[in-house]
Amino acid sequence: MLFYENVIFGINMERTLINQQYTGANGRKSLLDLVVPANFNQQLVVFMHGYMGYKDWGCWNLVQNQFVSKGYGFCKFNVSHNGGTVENPVDFPDLEAFAKNSYTNELTDLNAVLDWIETQFDTLPEIYLVGHSRGGGIVLLKANDPRVQRIVTWSAICDIEKRFPTGKQLEVWETQGTRYTENSRTLQKMPHSYSQFEDFDANRDLLNIENACLNSTKPTLVIHGDLDTSVEIEEGRHIATWLKTRLFEIEESNHTYGATQPWTEAEMPEHLQKVCMLTEGFFEIDYTN
Repeated sequence: MLFYENVIFGINMERTLINQQYTGANGRKSLLDLVVPANFNQQLVVFMHGYMGYKDWGCWNLVQNQFVSKGYGFCKFNVSHNGGTVENPVDFPDLEAFAKNSYTNELTDLNAVLDWIETQFDTLPEIYLVGHSRGGGIVLLKANDPRVQRIVTWSAICDIEKRFPTGKQLEVWETQGTRYTENSRTLQKMPHSYSQFEDFDANRDLLNIENACLNSTKPTLVIHGDLDTSVEIEEGRHIATWLKTRLFEIEESNHTYGATQPWTEAEMPEHLQKVCMLTEGFFEIDYTN
């Protein structure tokens, strides 16, 4: 039975699938959530987290609830090599998988999630990609996918090569094979295999965000906090320039728009609420005329 077969037969029911497994890059299993409300507007938001993130980080469940309450379907997922497992998707128990992650892996994961979504609907709804940070760069690379109608970036990266060291540091990484970055939340030393750079170097054209933007015909909303210290707002300006669109700056806002992990409040922080409102308003624009 397909996911939305009940609507074909005239039964309007909310359907919620939490921690479903999909098969991502290199055959690795990971988790996703899909929620479709009873008043589904035939528009499905697919949300992609960023670096050292996961689908249940901070306020992402509140973001999901916000859009579902307005009639949107919502799908969010863990990338397959983010360090989580299907048994423990939060605390990065699989550092070996994390070390072997790559940008092409995450692009493969997004494509696998879109493939999975296709199996869940008799008629595919409009798909709107929303990506945060590194996930924002990845969703821009999917602008040529005919299943995708619109794209939104929150604090997105504009250049993958900038994420790698250069010069002597790159040589040291190649020699040692692994470099480490501390996770400020878990205090783990997160390993990065040199294969990550090798994968990027072998796939520069595929992973060129600037070219993807310059060749995109998809309506795209670009949002960035003006106090972002993780991904500087200049990267958002580049993306908006390439797309010939406006950059929406969130004043006095950081990389996560005030959200933290854990988030114990019932409501989202004010800046993230504004981001959601801007995104919803963008989805309501009629681009058919």
